[in-house]
This record gives sequence, C-alpha cells and structure tokens, in this order.
Amino acid sequence: MPGSSTPRESAAVTTRSVLDDVVIDDVPTARVRHPGNLVASAAAGLGVVVMMVLATYAQNTTTGVAEDVQGFSTALRRLLVIPVSGLESFVTLIVPLAVLTELAARRLGRQLLEALAAAIGAVVVTSVLVLLVERFGSDELVRGLSVRVGGEWRLSVPGYVALLIGLLTAAGPRTRRRSVRWSWNLVWLATGVLVITGQGSLPGIAVAMLLGRIAGEMTRYASGVRSERAYDETLVDGVRRTGFEPARLTRVPDGTTGDAPLPPATPAALALTRSTDHRLYALTTQEDERLDLVVVDGDRQVVGMLSRFWRSLRLRGIEGRSVVSLRQAAERSALLAYAARAAGVRTPQLLSIAEAGDSMLLVQERPGHAVPLADLEADQITDALLHEVWAQLQLAHAAGIAHRNLTSDVVLVDQLLDQPMVWLTGWEMGDVASSDLARRMDVAQVLALMALRVGATRAMESAAAVLDDETVSAIGPLLQTITMPRQTREEMRTHRAVLPELRTALVARLPEADVQPQQLVRFGTRTILTVLVTVAAVFAIFTTINVSTISEALSDSDWRWSIVAFGLGLATLVGAALALVAFSPVKLSLWRATVAQTAATFVALAAPAGVGPAALNLRVLTRNGVSGALAAATVALVQVSQFVVTMLLLLVLSLVSGDNESTLPVSPLVLVVIGILAAIVAIALLIPAVRRWVVLKTMPTLRQTWPRLIEVLGQPSRLLLGMSGNLLMSLGYILAFDASLLAFGQDVSLIRVAIVYLAGSTVGSLAPVPGGVGATELALASALGSMAGIPLAAATSAAVLFRVMTYWLRIPLGWVAMRHMQRRGEL
Repeated sequence: MPGSSTPRESAAVTTRSVLDDVVIDDVPTARVRHPGNLVASAAAGLGVVVMMVLATYAQNTTTGVAEDVQGFSTALRRLLVIPVSGLESFVTLIVPLAVLTELAARRLGRQLLEALAAAIGAVVVTSVLVLLVERFGSDELVRGLSVRVGGEWRLSVPGYVALLIGLLTAAGPRTRRRSVRWSWNLVWLATGVLVITGQGSLPGIAVAMLLGRIAGEMTRYASGVRSERAYDETLVDGVRRTGFEPARLTRVPDGTTGDAPLPPATPAALALTRSTDHRLYALTTQEDERLDLVVVDGDRQVVGMLSRFWRSLRLRGIEGRSVVSLRQAAERSALLAYAARAAGVRTPQLLSIAEAGDSMLLVQERPGHAVPLADLEADQITDALLHEVWAQLQLAHAAGIAHRNLTSDVVLVDQLLDQPMVWLTGWEMGDVASSDLARRMDVAQVLALMALRVGATRAMESAAAVLDDETVSAIGPLLQTITMPRQTREEMRTHRAVLPELRTALVARLPEADVQPQQLVRFGTRTILTVLVTVAAVFAIFTTINVSTISEALSDSDWRWSIVAFGLGLATLVGAALALVAFSPVKLSLWRATVAQTAATFVALAAPAGVGPAALNLRVLTRNGVSGALAAATVALVQVSQFVVTMLLLLVLSLVSGDNESTLPVSPLVLVVIGILAAIVAIALLIPAVRRWVVLKTMPTLRQTWPRLIEVLGQPSRLLLGMSGNLLMSLGYILAFDASLLAFGQDVSLIRVAIVYLAGSTVGSLAPVPGGVGATELALASALGSMAGIPLAAATSAAVLFRVMTYWLRIPLGWVAMRHMQRRGEL
C-alpha cells in the first residue's frame, strides 16, 4: 500500500530464466525482514509492561485468579503420574530436542541456528530483567512476581519458559512443523500445571512467555524469513490464472532492485513504482499484448495497514477503515479501479486478478505512451493540460470518489491529435462514498502540485477557470503541509514559499476567502511525547512514594480546609481573567475571559505548564478580531506582568510577614548555588557570541511587548486592574497551598509557604511535561521538607492534596468550558 515501508531484502542479482517459453527478467528475493515481527515484538514488550503494572497495583486480582485456578491443585496432583518437577524437566528436554531434530532432518541449518539463538537470547533477557527487578523494583513489584516457597516469597520468572517460547517462535509457524505444533501444546500444558500447583506466579509466567516471544520475533526479524512471494514458476502460474498466457515478464526497477541491470522501462511504469510500494512487471502475452502486472506482496501489508490506521487516527476527516490482509488490500485496489473507470475517469483498466503464493496479481492495461507530470518542463504544461487535470478530478468527485494521494507521479499525460490526455492512476489510498473534506483535500493537493510546476498564480487561475468560487474558497484552510502526500511534501522542502504564495493568490482573487489553516491534526508528535513523559512521571511518582502512607494521611486530613483550597484555586481563574481583560486591546467580558481560563485547565493536559493557557488566550484574542502580532504582544505582556507581580509579592511578604527568626528561610547551600549560577551567567555574558544569542532571543519579545506596555501605562485604571488580577491569582495559589498544609495540622509562616510554592511552581513550569505533573509535586514536597522542616510523609500528602484541589479537580470543569466555547464558535 502507498505509505507503507518496504521490508529490507537480502542481496539479490538479476536473473533471466526461461520457463515454459516464458522469459523472466527479475530480481528474486530469498529472504525478507518482515515488519510483522517488529510489530509482534512491540506488542509483546507492551504486554510485559502491562503485566508488571498489574503485578504491582492489581495484586489482589492476579492473586485471586491464581487462587481460583489453584483450587484444582489437589485433584491435579492425583492425576499426575510424575511429579511437577519431573514434568518441567521432561518438557524442557523433549521440546528443544524434538524441534531441533526435525529442523536438522529437513536440513534447515540456518533456522536451527536461529532457534538456538532465540532460546539463548530469551534466557539472557529474562535473567537481566530478574536482576533489574531485584535491585531496583519496588516491594510491590517483587511481591507480585513472587511465589511462596517454604514460608518465604521467592521471585519467580521462569527462564526455561522463556527459553521454550523463544525457541518455538523462531522455529516457525506451527502449521508447517509437526514438532512445533505438539511442542506448543506441551508448553501450554506445563505452564498451566505450574500455575495450578502454585509453582509459579501468574504474572511471572506471563512475563517469561512474553520475553521469549520478544526474543523469538526479534531473531526472526534480524535474520529474515524465507520469502513466500510469487517468483518464477509461481509468478508464471499466477499470471496464467488471470487468463493471460505470458511470453515475457520484465521487472520494472524500483527502490528494492538496487543497481541490478534490468531492461529499460517506460516513464509511466517508473512513475507507478515511485507512487506505490508494489512490484511492477511489464507483461507481454503470447498474443503480443503489452500490459502491466502489479504484484501486491503480503509481507508489505503490515506496515502499510499501520500507516493507514495511524493517519486515519491522527487526522480529522480521514476514514478509519484499514485493510488488514493481503486479499483486502487487493480487493480495495480493484474496487477503486473499477469505480474510477465507471465514473468516466481516464485510468488504466483492471483486466483480471489472481492469487499466487503470498502475493496478489493485478493485470491492467498500459496507459499508452503517457509520461508523468513530474517529467514535464514548465513550458510543456499548457492551460489546456491544466484544464484537463481538473476535469478528470471533477469526474471522480461527481461520483463520490476521492483519490487522497494525488502527486505528480500519479498524473500521467499523453497526446491525442495534439490535444492533452490526462490519466489518473494510483487509486489504492482512495475512498468511495468519500467525505466532503477528503474531496477538498484532493483539490488542495492538485493545486499544490500545479503550483510547484507552473507557479501559484497560474495554478490558482486554472482552478478558478474550472471550479466555482465556493469550491475554490473552501480549500484555503487546507493549504497546509499535513494535507499533502509524502512526495509533494518532499518537493516543497526546496520550494517552501509555495503554500504562502497560494494563500496570497487565493486572497487576491477572493478577498473574503478564509485562509486560516483548519485544525486537521488530532495530535502531533510533540503531544505524544508529552503524554508519554507525563505517564512516565506519574508512574515514577506512584512507584517511588509510599502510596499507602499518603492515602492514610489524606483520609485523616481536615476536609474543610480541602474545600477552602479548592475554592481558592477557582479564584485564581478569576484573577487570570481579570489580567486578560485589562491588557486586551479589545473589550472582553469578565465571564467569557473566566470561561477561557477555565478551559485552559483542560488544555494544560496536553501542553507544558504555562504554554496551554497562553495558546488559548492567543486564540481567544484572534477570534475577537485582534491581529496575530498584537495578540502575541498582549499575551506576552500578560505573562511578563505575572512574573513582575510574583516577584513583588515575594518581596512584600518578606517585609511584612513578621518572621524575625535568625535563620534564613533558604539554606546557605542554596544561596551558594544561586551565587555560583549568577557568577556563571555573568561570565557567560562577557562572551560576545553569548550576548548576541541573548539579544536575539529577548529582543523580539521586547519589541512586541514594549508598545503594548506604553499603551497600558497611559491607562492607570487598566494597569491597576491587570496587576490586581495577577495578585489575586498568585495569592490564591499561595493561600490554597497554605490551606492544604493546615488540612494536615501543619502551621507554617506565610513567607515560607510563598517561597516553597514559588520554588515548586517554577520547577513545574520548567519541566517538559503537561501541567508540570510529577515535577511540581516532588518539588513542593522536597521544598517543604528542606525549608519548613515538615516530615516527608506529611509534606508529600500536602503537596498531593494541593495539586488535586488546584489542578486535577479543575480538569472536568475545563472540559465543560472547552465544549461550551467550541459550541459558541469561540475557539
């Protein structure tokens, strides 16, 4: 499928053979590295993580299941003729012996070595995991993977189980090896006996089996598996089953054939290999017909299916139907080819289809002497040709068909009586009964590939000459790289101005057109990384702190102070809203601004601390008619004012708190570290290159903020309102933190509470995780212990309670506010 990865192939040479008077020029592949092995390894690795989490936090469930199964232990011991240890020894000995003997008898020496390597690898990986769990694992994890032997808990991740699973996985499918089939049955029987008789823990045995699976699958991928694709006799027999008698089959060079000396191919055939990952052959029949033979290989479908599923999951408006088998992939290609042809689109006619080995063969007509649009020079692309491209696309869209992968290689150009003829090929990624968004994406793709060849102005004129103004205007929000196929994106890397030029040309023709990019990506790579980091941080917190002690402390806390902390946390939203209203260049109601700040608590789940609210404020201002530059300056001013108010508040609290203790609220070691850092910064600023870098990073913000600051300074009432809002926000968080401490009976001076909170929130804002999850809690608890002398258990409990009341419990409210703003069109 297009977008899929080609499995790595072993080195091959061009072969010319004659089979039953059929001449074959090909590059056969003996072994391939199947992506399915990698996918299976990743799934098994995820299974190991899940089982270890269950062993840690769901011990009651896993232990209960094991105890239910062990109820048959007495009856099983009566049925067993040999003891359990004897059964283990028998299975451990007989299974490898039987499998290796069959492989040796069949003279499969390489596969025999692979099975041994997988078995050894499984034992090594299991031993390393056991060592890591013993040294670094929590008590709950060790207990979850242990069994009680002689009154003592013993870690049980049986290495011999991993050995057997790794060996059987690398030995090949059970359907092809009788010894492998019976060995799998014996292994399942032996592991069942282990669980029933209590000789192994259920999570421990599951982890061992999954580790063996990882070792086996990775060995198969590293060594490669025997290719089952259609070559030579199998390929010829498959072509005959399509109803054609081949005389010659010539492989078209592609990315997998390397520098093999193959006969020259037509430009259209080369373009087809670039736009798909299928093998392509020039087929000459006994009747001297010239056809194309497309070979869809089964080992290429795994990554193609995952790629399509990922794109449909990540992009809005893309259907989630994914082909999951070779036959489905071929049937989808056939369906789109027949549908496009029936709609009147000029596309190669699919003549026949057949199955051969692990491949599907599609025989189709050859598109005459056509050449891809990519091979034409700009002066060869006439207005008539551009008009014909749009006409062919309109025929498909009128029948509800979307192509979704329109590149300069799938648009082929031929000439008939000095008139251009356009072919549209490569329909494998298309959709029948497609959505309006998918068809609009097609239009945006064609417009972009035309602009790459004839310029944005001429491309826009060709579209406007064929399409109505409504259709042209609707593609403005889709002129972004995410909507383009991979080949077009690669071409744009050297022509980065194409999309901005297209937007400019669109606005010049239709001034009322909206060119603001439409949000198509549900989540990007950065979002995934931040979510993963957040999960890791939460996992680290709950595996390093004493959860039971904190739970007891939370249950003993004063719930009335918890309610106070929650209320003060809500007050901070009003403070943030006041600051936004004060500094906004347009009039905003306090209610709408407060709803926006509430929605920001939900956005904080997917963005580092401070980034989400700033982005939402920017969006609110732009939706209210503020230009992008002015909105950015306003948001920057709000953030600068928050920093200034926080520092002033800390200074005032230090002066009026009445804390006359002789000791400093900050330890001398911290002051020494701060002094060293200040000295390093001062020395670094003496270097000209460092000064230039600082100026480069700070001056754009100052240039944006300074005009807005001057304007606000000229309106003292707005400045006072903004500062009051920031003061309310900072005091709200500090007092909420103080209330969380009072809930546990910890009375600390307000200045110390302020210092601890400011230090913890600063660390949380620097951590690259959404909302500072994990980093903020740890920083607050550590600061309470070191600066205020509070016991670690109580400090951690107070920090967790504070975050629950001022972060986690506000997320549902943020979701409601977000949905409200979306319904009103304010986002």
